[in-house]
Amino acid sequence: MAQQKKKKWEDFTPGQRRAIVVAASVEVGLTTVALVDLARRPAVMVRGPKLIWIAGCVVQPFGPIAYLLFGRRAPSDRL
Repeated sequence: MAQQKKKKWEDFTPGQRRAIVVAASVEVGLTTVALVDLARRPAVMVRGPKLIWIAGCVVQPFGPIAYLLFGRRAPSDRL
């Protein structure tokens, strides 16, 4: 089997480069929002252990999205 040459940044088209930069920016933004919210939110307002959600936030891009959609309790959900 022939090994594929690893692509360099210069090998991508301008459109591909823009898409990569936009996707990376969205990923970093979502992760930042999720981790800041998790740090500020009291444990009683989080569904499950905070440490599990922190670890889950490194699973890109699904961890931060899952936390923002399912990990936070609404004020009316308090136990």
